[in-house]
Amino acid sequence: MLHRGHQNTDGTDGGELTVPMAWLYAEYIADELLRTGDLMPPASFEFRAGRDALALTIFLSDTDGELSGIRVVTQLETWLSLTAYDQPWQDWVGERLAQLAADAAESTGPAPDLDLAESAWRWLQETELLAPDLNAVPGGGPPVGEDDGPKVWTPAWQLGLPLGHLAIHLF
Repeated sequence: MLHRGHQNTDGTDGGELTVPMAWLYAEYIADELLRTGDLMPPASFEFRAGRDALALTIFLSDTDGELSGIRVVTQLETWLSLTAYDQPWQDWVGERLAQLAADAAESTGPAPDLDLAESAWRWLQETELLAPDLNAVPGGGPPVGEDDGPKVWTPAWQLGLPLGHLAIHLF
């Protein structure tokens, strides 16, 4: 199996499978951060939203194309700043994906990492999850339980991004 960017000596890929190691590694790091934070059950859609948002952040912030296990701790501050509440994360994701797609169009090899990142981004944008309405004006009395308050359908990335940000803080 080949890693992205490796080719045979004659310049062809030889029909071998290209493994999306950069994306898989970013997803693994995101999964570990969320599991360590123990914020949501791993089988929940909220967990998936957090994992995908974090994996996109990790994958797209790697401008050198080399996710290094040794550098994970040194990258936490970068990921925190990218996922902060006041940052235009969704615009940054769109710009980075477009840049990577343009770079991939210039190269001759497949881009399975980019394909998986684009798929995760589509899911985060197109999927809506029912979440507490944090902008609701409190009426009468306080809700009895956490599930009793007003709810609103929210794009998955808007729920996953703060979850991922909190998981980084808890790490």
